[in-house]
Amino acid sequence: MKTKTTNVSLEAVRSGEKLTMLQALSLTVSLSIPAILAMLSSVVMQYIDASMVGRLGPEQSAAIGLVSSTTWLTGGICSAAGTGFTVLIAQRIGAKRDEAARTIMRHGLFGVLAFSSLIGLFCALISPYLPVWLGADASIRKDASAYFLVYALSLPALQTRYTAGGMLQCSGEMRVPGVMNTLMCLLDVIFNALLIFPSGTLRIPVLNLYLPGAGLGVAGAALGTALAQLVCAGGILYFLLFVSEKMRLRRNERGWMSGSELSLAVRLAIPVAFESMVTGGAQVVSTRIVSPLGNIALAANSFAVTAESLCYMPGYGIAAAATTLIGQSTGAGRKHLTRRLSWLSVFLGMAVMSLSGVLMYLFAPAMIGFLSPNPDIIRLGTRILRIEAFAEPMFAASIVTNGVLRGMGETLFPSFLNLFCMWAVRLTLAGYLAPRIGLRGVWIAMALDLTIRGLLFLLLLFVKQRKEMTNDKTRI
Repeated sequence: MKTKTTNVSLEAVRSGEKLTMLQALSLTVSLSIPAILAMLSSVVMQYIDASMVGRLGPEQSAAIGLVSSTTWLTGGICSAAGTGFTVLIAQRIGAKRDEAARTIMRHGLFGVLAFSSLIGLFCALISPYLPVWLGADASIRKDASAYFLVYALSLPALQTRYTAGGMLQCSGEMRVPGVMNTLMCLLDVIFNALLIFPSGTLRIPVLNLYLPGAGLGVAGAALGTALAQLVCAGGILYFLLFVSEKMRLRRNERGWMSGSELSLAVRLAIPVAFESMVTGGAQVVSTRIVSPLGNIALAANSFAVTAESLCYMPGYGIAAAATTLIGQSTGAGRKHLTRRLSWLSVFLGMAVMSLSGVLMYLFAPAMIGFLSPNPDIIRLGTRILRIEAFAEPMFAASIVTNGVLRGMGETLFPSFLNLFCMWAVRLTLAGYLAPRIGLRGVWIAMALDLTIRGLLFLLLLFVKQRKEMTNDKTRI
């Protein structure tokens, strides 16, 4: 009997039901769409922040751009802390061990919240010194420090939203995180409008509307985002603990994670956290390379990164769906289906991001222009964004393959692969080209890095699956 809903289809995976290629594709797409929307909503929020702050001037934009690489670093480390728990939840549900999955959920939430609180405290302490370490111009240091301080204090909310949302996704519930992230975008617009700008009158046809405002500028952008994160985190956490059919708390369950499960969760998370530290550190070094090029280059670089994220977030959405699919099919012991779903997810991601790359090339001036009215920023941002458009298909290959491998429980080698490409290819070339051809050199290096990385990830998946097939034949 063919299934229509996502949850029933995942039950078919867990129950050993045979899926046709069309059913497998339908399942992959149905799981990917909510995940893509959830990812895009987060990017839209960054886009909103950048656009609103861009209206204040290039210095304020440069202040956020300066610390953005450090926020990615710390956010990535916090997000990685929950990876092991979410992968284990997907595999336990795939094996129909729902109670074990809930036990992992309880301990995972407590552990990552404590971890993110410590990271947030450390970041708050270094916030006054960070702009100086990054070589910022004195005109933007105060705003950059204020933005990073508010971000640091909001890390527990970001961690809760990410981890609780990941646990829901790995249980098969993709819609709720998407809805809550969409709400977060709407709240971000409202909070930013009230906190960034001073009070004033909004003139629209037939009506003059007075809007109160705090006039906090760059700090207001960080605070608006933090409040939106907090509301969204509370909503997702409530659904996870009290509403979700598979994950909600039960009164009679008081079990503890076994030492072996906790060890496995940590072993899965450590390479991802290490990868986040190394790649985030590389982003910080990249910012240090861009800083001497001036505030216009720094702002253009930041806006181009934000604009590009609209194009690659669909890949991360498909990767999240792939982790769920591969995790549950691996837990169910369905090796042949796991291989089919792996390549199906990768090719779907490459197709979607190839299209987004074309759109990014065509609409680059409008994308940057929405973020800043400064003609110099628009001109430079358009040039570098079009360089990156050619790397989107291979970028998709690396993103989705990484999600597939995480679902299989493989996190170590992909992390080292990302480390090698980021430091040996991107930063080496960027450091050489930036003094010679400016910001274009940094983005040429980035495009080459992502292309090489995608090819290596495809090769890794092919070799891993060939090895598994050979081992299966040997056992027979």
